[in-house]
Amino acid sequence: MDKLPEDIRQLEEKILRLKEEENERRRPAAKNVYAGRSALGLRAAVDLLSAVLVGAAIGYTVDRLADTRPLFLAIFLLFGGAAGVLNVYRLSKDEEIQRQNRE
Repeated sequence: MDKLPEDIRQLEEKILRLKEEENERRRPAAKNVYAGRSALGLRAAVDLLSAVLVGAAIGYTVDRLADTRPLFLAIFLLFGGAAGVLNVYRLSKDEEIQRQNRE
């Protein structure tokens, strides 16, 4: 009972070999450094721009409802800008932490 039958031993070897092949296929491919940086820059720009646009849209809507034309637009534009800068700051901090974990 100590020894495994030959067909079970072969089956185990085949399973191990297939697992190794699967791990090789799942291993991430090396990324281009410039592609990663440009994607990060594009995401930062989109985060900043979208926050400013949402703030401007909210301010414009409140101004139309309250009939106070430039007041809320200016206020929410500043809030949107601040939110966008905060989003970009968080994104850069997350990227920095991920880079430190990779090293």
